[in-house]
Amino acid sequence: MEIILASASPRRQQLLEQIGLKFKIIISDIEEDNSKDMPPQELAVAHARDKAFDARKKAADGDVIIGADTIVVLDGHVFGKPLDRDQAIWMLTALSGREHKVISGVAVVKDHGIFTGFNITTVKIRQLSPAQIERYVDSGEPMDKAGAYAIQGKGALLVESINGCYNNVVGLPLSTLSDLLHEVGVELL
Repeated sequence: MEIILASASPRRQQLLEQIGLKFKIIISDIEEDNSKDMPPQELAVAHARDKAFDARKKAADGDVIIGADTIVVLDGHVFGKPLDRDQAIWMLTALSGREHKVISGVAVVKDHGIFTGFNITTVKIRQLSPAQIERYVDSGEPMDKAGAYAIQGKGALLVESINGCYNNVVGLPLSTLSDLLHEVGVELL
């Protein structure tokens, strides 16, 4: 049995390495569709589940596959990864001076069994000037991040406060993952 991460995210990889988990990567070909009409936590879980099942097709029987998806939600609107510079500026302008929710869905698949969960963290972005937003976007960091910021990078300068799981905001709530892996017989502690 091997543990497979169905993600190309270097942040998720770093989090798994941080806790000493041995894993392989099988990148899922699933495209995230944030326009689906469902509650945000269900959307994040659905994306995570789809990614895990997609990677399972390329894994061996008995392997444990981890899928994850992180979204940012402000006023019921889901922010995924920005498509371009203008959208990144728009997202950060909308988030400036406000609280939003970061929701990560996690799915663990083994054989035909699936266990899912999610984590919600509240983040407040400090009031930002248009020049600060543009300089941050021009750094390139926001372009592959949900909500157009990376709390573990320069984006930490944007964050005024956080209430909940920090690792969730990075992209993988490790406590939720630990509980789901326990369900398939993998103990992290």
